[in-house]
Amino acid sequence: MFSSRWLLVLLGIAGLGLQAELWLSDDGYRKTMKLRTAVAEQRALNESLRHRNAALDAEVVNLKQGQDAAEERARTDLGMIGEQETFYQVVPVVEASH
Repeated sequence: MFSSRWLLVLLGIAGLGLQAELWLSDDGYRKTMKLRTAVAEQRALNESLRHRNAALDAEVVNLKQGQDAAEERARTDLGMIGEQETFYQVVPVVEASH
């Protein structure tokens, strides 16, 4: 029969083997750290997208409720002018070269 010393040696070898697999295998500690990094990056991306969505929601509410915001959008994005406004186009003077 095995003596207690051999049993301890076998348990030690088994423990070392499990530790080696934990630290050195592709499914062990390294993969866990990579997954934690990926989760942190995804959370940061989600937070930035959450802020962007909140800004877009506020703009939608503003456009639905206020005509001023719609007019401002029409002026800046579409180049439109109001009925009581006058459009002036400034043309730079180009000097003719001799």
